[in-house]
Amino acid sequence: MTQISERLAELQEDSAVLIAMYDQEDRLRYANAAFRSTYAIEPDETPLWSELMRRNTRAGQGTIIRTADFETWLVSAQSRRGKLPFRAFETDVVDGRWFWMTETVQRDGWMLCIASDITHLKQSERDVRQDRDFALRASQTDELTSISNRRFMMAALESLIARQGSANAGVGCICIIDLDFFKRINDIYGHQFGDDVLIDFSRRVQPVIRRRDSFGRIGGEEFMLLLPDTTLAQAELIIERIIGMVRGACPVPTVPSFSYTCSAGLAELRPGETAREVYARADEALYNAKQSGRDRLKIVA
Repeated sequence: MTQISERLAELQEDSAVLIAMYDQEDRLRYANAAFRSTYAIEPDETPLWSELMRRNTRAGQGTIIRTADFETWLVSAQSRRGKLPFRAFETDVVDGRWFWMTETVQRDGWMLCIASDITHLKQSERDVRQDRDFALRASQTDELTSISNRRFMMAALESLIARQGSANAGVGCICIIDLDFFKRINDIYGHQFGDDVLIDFSRRVQPVIRRRDSFGRIGGEEFMLLLPDTTLAQAELIIERIIGMVRGACPVPTVPSFSYTCSAGLAELRPGETAREVYARADEALYNAKQSGRDRLKIVA
């Protein structure tokens, strides 16, 4: 068995296929020579995926990112990255190569990435598939905030519910978050200002959640956060941190006196429960948070 493991390690290191492994915090823990060369990584480096993308974009290396606003692209990419057990897509790098990238995610959040060179495929075929992938991403992304939209989040909730029925099902929670007095914000400051607040909230939440968590805007000033393999007590700590972080924010530099708050409703998934039922319980908890004074979390049993 030891000999097989050693031979497998040698093959991985020598392979032209790009192989990498990220931990649950999205920090690179292993990359073979082909992956390190493509993304300009030293053998002893363990950068976060976001750090790797940011520095390679600045240096004109690695993945080609077609955007005028890298930080917005990053938020959008992180809202989809690592949310499903398996994902496959195409990507191209600055040296002209195209790759078919797969992401396989374990229940504990560790991710295996494998990329095969498909540069030999015809350009016309690549264009068709790239247009298809772009359309798919657009259909799953909220246009204003660039995080996941309602369609993606409801599909993610259905997927989480389906996992509850498997033999190795774990705990999980759903949270509905609503910005307090948002209509008043629009009435006083204008809708553009309100849009800025929605974007600010999205930017504050996305970096503090775990990669396996799904976060998206499901309508107006309402957001959903899905927390797989998370107990109610653990979820409560995460949501209270978000509420406190928002409460202390100064989101619009031109209006330093302005601040806002949010309310949240949290529910733990139950065996045999439908997505509609657990959503309704979380929404009920949110209603209770609003009725009891806002700027707080309520949990429904």
